[in-house]
Amino acid sequence: MYKIEEPIYFSLLIIIPAMVVIFLLVLWWKKRTQKKFSDLNLLKRLAPNSSIFKSVLKLIILLLGITFLIISLVNPKMGTKLKTVKREGVDIVFALDVSKSMLAEDIAPNRLEKAKQIISKTIDKLGSDRVGIIIYAGNSYPLLPITTDHAAANMFLQNANPDMVSSQGTDINGALELAKTYYNNDEQTNRFLIIISDGEDHQEETKQVAQTLTKEGVKIYTVGVGTENGGPIPMRLNGSMIGYKKDRKGETVITKRKPEVLQGIADAADGKYIDGNITEKPVKVLAEIIANAEKNEFETKQFSDYKDQFQWFVAIGLLFLIIDIFLFEKKTKWLTKVDLFNEEKTKK
Repeated sequence: MYKIEEPIYFSLLIIIPAMVVIFLLVLWWKKRTQKKFSDLNLLKRLAPNSSIFKSVLKLIILLLGITFLIISLVNPKMGTKLKTVKREGVDIVFALDVSKSMLAEDIAPNRLEKAKQIISKTIDKLGSDRVGIIIYAGNSYPLLPITTDHAAANMFLQNANPDMVSSQGTDINGALELAKTYYNNDEQTNRFLIIISDGEDHQEETKQVAQTLTKEGVKIYTVGVGTENGGPIPMRLNGSMIGYKKDRKGETVITKRKPEVLQGIADAADGKYIDGNITEKPVKVLAEIIANAEKNEFETKQFSDYKDQFQWFVAIGLLFLIIDIFLFEKKTKWLTKVDLFNEEKTKK
């Protein structure tokens, strides 16, 4: 496993595109200036060994050297020793609705992004608790198995989108069934399932499934995103807006939040429904509930010893810089003598 010690130095990589732009501007200026004094044929005679290719090659080698030196400043480390540690916490599974209706922009930036913000900010407030993420629409999929790696959870969360689910709809029952497989009954007795959705198209039998899960010791909370007035579902192609989703009659579909559905699921499971349109509200409520929950001890493996890897990047970076110093912008003489295509004989 790798760890970055000083990620702030990645900002220095801005030097790379800046140097490319400067190189292109200087090259353009040289060409423009040369044309004022002489034509192309005369320039070739006056400077027969000048080579644009060698100039570009020198730039590439220089940029590679700088890139490796910047990475060395970041100081990547590699885990070398695993140890088993005991931690206390609870297991929390987030069930995220990624159906098309979650793309509605009746709350900014849209329902799906608002749901991601709620999950991300809640994870940031957790201690040693384990988290897992399920995404669902017409099918349910495990996005992230339960883990103590909160950074990985946030990273996987940002990639969640409707395209990851093969069919549309709202298979909340499948998400509830999948959630059962996330918990280890031998290790954890305090388990939470947090469903974040707009409440559209949930099946009636969901309440029964939620009650069954509650009997197995899982505490269920629902968070609703979207407005009761609703909004259209934007359709995009390659990131560009191409219109709104329409029904069979050609009319624009308006999707609305159904808080009564989410409230019903929460009531059936002796849980709680939370309005999620203001991010801080559900984050605060969920953080307090989890913080006040009884913590269970569990074992987890983590790297205890990391070894610096910066020296390899310094060595490679310096090697490129040394090559750049000894590489001249003039044409290589022995290469100019090689007549691969018999051009010289043709001229004669």
